[in-house]
Amino acid sequence: MKEIIVKEEPKRIDAYLAEKTEYSRVAIQRLIDEQKITVNGNKTKPSYKVQENDRITIEEVEAKQIDLKAQEIPLDILYEDNDIIVVNKPKGMVVHPANGNLDGTLVNAIMAICKDTLSGISGEIRPGIVHRLDKDTSGVLIVAKNDKAHINLSEQIKNHEVEKTYIALVRGTVKENEATINMPIGRSTKDRKKMAVTKTGKNAVTHFKVLKRNNNYTLLEVKIETGRTHQIRVHLSEIGYPIIGDTTYSNGKNEWGIVGQCLHAKSIRFKHPITGKEMFIEAPIPTYFQEIIDKF
Repeated sequence: MKEIIVKEEPKRIDAYLAEKTEYSRVAIQRLIDEQKITVNGNKTKPSYKVQENDRITIEEVEAKQIDLKAQEIPLDILYEDNDIIVVNKPKGMVVHPANGNLDGTLVNAIMAICKDTLSGISGEIRPGIVHRLDKDTSGVLIVAKNDKAHINLSEQIKNHEVEKTYIALVRGTVKENEATINMPIGRSTKDRKKMAVTKTGKNAVTHFKVLKRNNNYTLLEVKIETGRTHQIRVHLSEIGYPIIGDTTYSNGKNEWGIVGQCLHAKSIRFKHPITGKEMFIEAPIPTYFQEIIDKF
């Protein structure tokens, strides 16, 4: 346990602790979210401005010894330089190890490519991972090779400066050509493994427009302002248009027999974390998904 008594003028707690401790600002924010940092015995927020004589307590987490192995797993690399690597994650691949499963993930594959050059900010089982995609969501994903790149990308995401565009096939004929879904998302009170629209959830905003429609299905282009867990799947299901193949937020039935949601992260626009150059990277739509689109 580490304790700090504030002596300076008011400043955001995440910035203050990044200066006073060995933790990065992103790591501080994560510890605050996990309620491992308290102020005067109470939980806090990254935006809280510390006051003189505040007592900040940091619960130090012991590093777990995890034998995370690099694995030679083929990956579709869309872009790579000394600071980042951008891949087209296939459907069915988990991004990082969890629940005792330490094999076959994107992280295992990235480790074989990048060796020891990945950022360590997200912890030892999530090296380089700046943002995630669900297991059965395919598409473009950025991985940071160093902490500086990781911190910059995290700040861009937090400030809504990263534009993520998805393609989704949903059940039903969406009447609106364009619309915005603004509904808070949090953990479901009925099933803790699921997310749901709830009054106590975090702000979540999803924009969509219709690309194609017929009597039974609609193909959508989707952009998200926020990055809540399962956000697109939850929002579209909530308004009555569940994603085809999604067994968690719909019955999963579809005439094509597709297993896993028809949701693809098609492109991402961001500024290179080191050079500041405008980056736009696209991931080809998977063959099975493209074949369905062609049948419309």
